[in-house]
Amino acid sequence: MTETNPPADPLDADPALASAILEIESHLAQDGWDQPARLYALVDTARLVSHEPALAAAMGLDHASEQGSLTAIEQDQLSPEVELERALETISWPPEVLGCAAVVERLVLPPDADAQIPEDETEAQRYAREHPDRQEVRIVAGATRHGATYCALRLRAHDDDQSVVGGVDLVPGLLALLGATLTDEPDTAESAEPEENP
Repeated sequence: MTETNPPADPLDADPALASAILEIESHLAQDGWDQPARLYALVDTARLVSHEPALAAAMGLDHASEQGSLTAIEQDQLSPEVELERALETISWPPEVLGCAAVVERLVLPPDADAQIPEDETEAQRYAREHPDRQEVRIVAGATRHGATYCALRLRAHDDDQSVVGGVDLVPGLLALLGATLTDEPDTAESAEPEENP
């Protein structure tokens, strides 16, 4: 896994979740920018190896995989016509999915630009695209059924592994949406078997 900046207090982060998020970020970074939004199910690695050996082998996982680690399984591509945040409002996961992660690229404006953002959504998007101080950022955010969260952010202007920023609450709105997708089902992951396509 690529070295990245740890969160301000590593004790605040769930190490399995942080590792999974940073691994997703590192993998996607190899394909450059302007990628579509993505969604991942996070499943227990040891259980995946035990119950889905063919899938685990295809992913390069084996019985030596660390106990307690999470494996990300990419879901079908999201519709480009629907914003990630809206899509998340319609999603719930089966109990064997211990967490989920989402990836999205966004334009970020400096705080002093907030007052001038038009109310019309189309105009607001145009304003953001044309703002001279805009920053393009890739966000990888994840949450678990136990309430852990973690994010990794990469700026296009500082596109190197050492500049990736990690933390537990960097994008609270997106994290809340991810967490909400995990609350509809009871937490019975201990007795569930991961499926190839959760």
